[in-house]
Amino acid sequence: MKKILLVALAMLMVLSAFVACKTPEEPEEPEKPATEDIYTKSEGVMTYEQYAAAALDSKVVVETYIQAKQGWWTNDAGVGVATFYTQDGVGGYFLYDMPCSKEDYDNKLKIGAKVKVTGTKAAWSGEVEIIDATWELLEGNYVAPAKDVTATLANEAELLKLQNMFVAVKGATVVASKDKEGAEKPFLYKWNGAGQQGDDVYFNVAVNGVTYTFCVESYLCGKDTAVYKAAEALKIGDQIDLEGFLYWYEGVQPHVTAIKSLGTNVNTKSEGVMTYEQYAAAALDSAVVVETYIQAKQGWWTNDAGVGVATFYTQDGVGGYFLYDMPCSKEDYDNKLKIGAKVKVTGTKAAWSGEVEIIDATWELLEGSYVAPAKDVTATLANEAELLKLQNLFVTVKGATVVASKDKEGAEKPFLYKWNGAGQQGDDVYFNVSVNGEVYTFCVESYLCGKDSATYKAAEALKVGDKIDLEGFLYWYEGVQPHVTAITVVE
Repeated sequence: MKKILLVALAMLMVLSAFVACKTPEEPEEPEKPATEDIYTKSEGVMTYEQYAAAALDSKVVVETYIQAKQGWWTNDAGVGVATFYTQDGVGGYFLYDMPCSKEDYDNKLKIGAKVKVTGTKAAWSGEVEIIDATWELLEGNYVAPAKDVTATLANEAELLKLQNMFVAVKGATVVASKDKEGAEKPFLYKWNGAGQQGDDVYFNVAVNGVTYTFCVESYLCGKDTAVYKAAEALKIGDQIDLEGFLYWYEGVQPHVTAIKSLGTNVNTKSEGVMTYEQYAAAALDSAVVVETYIQAKQGWWTNDAGVGVATFYTQDGVGGYFLYDMPCSKEDYDNKLKIGAKVKVTGTKAAWSGEVEIIDATWELLEGSYVAPAKDVTATLANEAELLKLQNLFVTVKGATVVASKDKEGAEKPFLYKWNGAGQQGDDVYFNVSVNGEVYTFCVESYLCGKDSATYKAAEALKVGDKIDLEGFLYWYEGVQPHVTAITVVE
């Protein structure tokens, strides 16, 4: 799955607040060297923009600064080579198997060193690199601060512009990885779990509702480094900050050099609080106490008694909880009960037409934040016993086909306002989809995604035969009836 590079090596640029390969003696945010301008290039040297625009397999000449070294070794021809993560003030360059002596690797090509590199621009599985390189040591030194890409991860076009740079991701949540046997684990040795300690460590994280795979590259940060050990200590639900290099393999796959625990595990419960398994086993009409995280809010209003109430879709790292008409002020609804917020909820477990919920609830805001990734239930929809265990979770269904719905007059339509077509724009939108030969009814709940939302408009634009991907919450009404929050037409 990846090129074989040898020997583990040193990082000198990780912030001291992090668990890292090596703690540097650099300032927390290195400043631009006073003696030079890292953005200025010598005559005949490309700017980063020119390098980025250059065709693959073309000759390139760049000036860049070494940020990390991924080991020295001798290749099959007996030539000493090493791989380097480098960057200037604009972009990153990956120097793959650049020839150098061991003496130069140790004493000249140090972290921060400035080099002029001549080589060929190439790519491997999406990773852009410079191969067949020669180098010249120049005067100058620069160690880049980590660039925060938390908000950019989902924008591949923008992220590609930052490839190979030293970056930070904040507030990620560790989610399960599946090994080659299908077992869920917090991390894997090798990409499929077929390895052992000393191999690369892979783990999945959710950031803003999307799941990504990160890697502790063993030739960069070996099994005895603090970051490798931190990866081995991860638990599903851990909240972490990360630093590393924006490597690419069939999509973004950062090479991690630092992991900082934020001290929150969404599966850990306070004393006296139920696990999800205990909640699921509790009898209807019994008192329940849970800790959970708000994933969506279904509107605030005042009930007949004049009390402000709101309904929330929530979950922890295991299961989902539907908080029905939970009392709260409008101010708290807007400012405290935000998406991701952690709450302790005390109430009564109830059910309505198959939907399990918590009613008569009181709540307490706690420290912590978690936004769950969508769980793919495409293959599970036909298995009601398994699906019930996932009730109220945020889920995705892939490759569904829109099939006709019949209104109260028997006319076939791609969607209906209200369940029988007796409504109008602004009411809930119902539509049928076929998944693996079975037909299901999905709903755009107007209190969750109103008529001006992109989801509502996407539902109104559906045509019979459309192939779509969906996201939403696994609501129940006389059987599964997901509340849809996103629709993507795939063909």
